[in-house]
Amino acid sequence: MATRIKLRDHLTLAGLEQRYKACRDPIERTRWHAVWLFAQGHRIAAIAALIGLSEWSIRKAIRRYNTDGPAGVKDRRHDHPGAPRLLSGAQQEELRQRLAGRADDGGLWTGPKVAAWMSAQLGRPVSPGQAWQTLKQMGYSLKRPRRRHSGADREAQEEFKKRASRPR
Repeated sequence: MATRIKLRDHLTLAGLEQRYKACRDPIERTRWHAVWLFAQGHRIAAIAALIGLSEWSIRKAIRRYNTDGPAGVKDRRHDHPGAPRLLSGAQQEELRQRLAGRADDGGLWTGPKVAAWMSAQLGRPVSPGQAWQTLKQMGYSLKRPRRRHSGADREAQEEFKKRASRPR
């Protein structure tokens, strides 16, 4: 048999309502709503049906509120710093200098070429996608247009654009 959860009195019912109504973060607001409804005496199953959370999520929010007080209702995902960047500041600066010139083969820099350079610097494989993400974080973007289909009919494309822009 499951034990019945009791809500600790960190805040009054009016305080819970005020936190719920003042909250701007949607996840946190839903949790405050669940705690406030539970404090009013609603059952967890009814709260779940009303606000769209699972019963497990509501129990978790109530347990966090009981143990950590109002800080336990916070959406903790905002505090996660994420993964560290692949390249250090010095390595990024070295890459900037390399990108200012030609690639090792004399051509333009591409995602796979940057990935190969990063792999050599880091001593582990780096995918072209990771290299592209690093370039975007550094403020770089695609500098050349995408290739055109060799069999494209320019006149047919222009005619299509004219027909598509006419009002119906």
